[in-house]
Amino acid sequence: MSADVVRGHAIRADGWVNQDRWGFSGGEFFKTVGPWDLGILYWAPCEAKCERDAVGSVNVSETKNIEWWRGAAIYQIYPRSFADANCDGLGDIAGITEKLDYVPSLGVDGIWISPFFTSPMRDFGYDVADYKDVDPIFGSLADFDALITRAHELDLKVIIDQVYSHSSSDHPWFKESRENRTNSKADWYVWADARPDGSPPNNWQSIFMGPAWTWDARRQQYYLHNFLTSQPDLNLHNLEVQDACLKVAEFWLDRGVDGFRLDAINYGMHHPSLSDNPVASPEHWDDRRPVNMQQAQYNSNQDSMTEFLERLRRLLDRYEGRFTVAEVGGFDANRVMKSYTQGNGRLNTAYSFHFLNLPDFDAEAFGDALRHWSNDPSDGWPSWAFSNHDVPRVASRWGQHLSHRHRCELAALVLISLRGNIFIYQGEELGLTQAKIDFEHLQDPEAISNWPHTLGRDGARVPMPWNASQPNNGFSDCSPWLPMPTEYQALSVTEQQHDQSVLFSLKRLLQVRRHSELLRQGNLSALSTESGVLSFHRTLNEECVEVCFNFSDGTIPLPKGSNDRLLAGVDSGGLMNALPTELPPFSGVIAVR
Repeated sequence: MSADVVRGHAIRADGWVNQDRWGFSGGEFFKTVGPWDLGILYWAPCEAKCERDAVGSVNVSETKNIEWWRGAAIYQIYPRSFADANCDGLGDIAGITEKLDYVPSLGVDGIWISPFFTSPMRDFGYDVADYKDVDPIFGSLADFDALITRAHELDLKVIIDQVYSHSSSDHPWFKESRENRTNSKADWYVWADARPDGSPPNNWQSIFMGPAWTWDARRQQYYLHNFLTSQPDLNLHNLEVQDACLKVAEFWLDRGVDGFRLDAINYGMHHPSLSDNPVASPEHWDDRRPVNMQQAQYNSNQDSMTEFLERLRRLLDRYEGRFTVAEVGGFDANRVMKSYTQGNGRLNTAYSFHFLNLPDFDAEAFGDALRHWSNDPSDGWPSWAFSNHDVPRVASRWGQHLSHRHRCELAALVLISLRGNIFIYQGEELGLTQAKIDFEHLQDPEAISNWPHTLGRDGARVPMPWNASQPNNGFSDCSPWLPMPTEYQALSVTEQQHDQSVLFSLKRLLQVRRHSELLRQGNLSALSTESGVLSFHRTLNEECVEVCFNFSDGTIPLPKGSNDRLLAGVDSGGLMNALPTELPPFSGVIAVR
């Protein structure tokens, strides 16, 4: 490459410039994609248009992304396990702030922070006792305000959980509601009389095992809890309850949050008939989880929920650039996600457990997920996650016959290629595996009550390993709330500051997506899943890339045109440097055609 001038900065003869500089060479327009602190030398094509003026400088006119969230990469932080600033063995908000500079180096647009609200912590914050305050174990509102300020200084958006489907049984609302049938909050939760034989009102099952109803002697009625008995379901049919939830949202919006993840929102309304749920098809049965033996037709997925979501959207539209994502699990998830995100008056996006529950790389299963979403804007906008705090880590689910680095890089390549938003769970960029927790150290109530027949969630919640040379891998000077496996030392951030690490590769791949408007916002077409090969096109305006993943045991040909270029690729040797003519087993490419 010959030397050119880029915004007043000379490109070296080999074509490289500093991070976030623009280059023009050989008739093509490029942007470097760092992060240069790890020594990455990599070019990615940019869809922006440029014009060269008379003195050889480059004027850039980038595609203006009005909706920052469309195609964004969001990094999930589980606050108990991210970083401990006050030496009590639990992560906290001040710890997040201390480590926050690490996050933008990954190439993400924002963070999603799991619940930090006042809670008895029976479900680790998803049982909220005060929606408008920070639990003391995590810090204070002042700590949260400082976190918001620092995140925005780093150009990171901040998304927080909102739990509207249920509260804690310790919440003042529930304490009043359960006193009698005539108090001002008597109808704020879902109450029902017993059947004539004294049994629960219907056959609904709890996600956490057993009936979804518990008898309360004060009211002489059953209350509904789709999750733990200590998580009574709010009655979102009641407009006063909706108003209270909107006041909670307004409180956090006024503090500067950029959006919300709505936890289990499809369980926020029940059918007033309280009819029995129908039996699920036998192929979906799971003897360990009775809830999977029925279709949750009447205790979830009610169409009337969209009216509340429209009210919530009208509130958020009063604040510029705010974002909403729904978590939709269980029965009929694809239809519900589309319903919640259709048009411009509901939520921005939604994600399900489709990928989170998949046991391995599977071309047909991946294709099934992608086929549910068309390119029609009215059809909604999807989001995707491969790991989170509720499921076994993807590094311990997919490609166990592959090397650790290989399977982590291949999963990341799939993720950056998808149309929609992508979520990265803390430690996923390090290739953290699912930790094995002995019974005496278990914290998850589901795992404890069903030991050893359910895996539980603790293994995905083990604290982040930051520094291999420090106690507890730099997470805390005190013993952490969950023990850290010995293998996490080699996976710590300090041990992965080299170009053969998972962290190096994941940063590089996330930067490729970050600097490609096509990957972030382009359409998806020509989807095929034949013979273990997943392939599709991503297109935007006149630009096109072809995506191909070979999940079979054999090598497949990969035709290459004279102008084709590799945008990103992975095989058993790591990240590819050139576009191959054939794809070996369990490899993939994103190629500019």
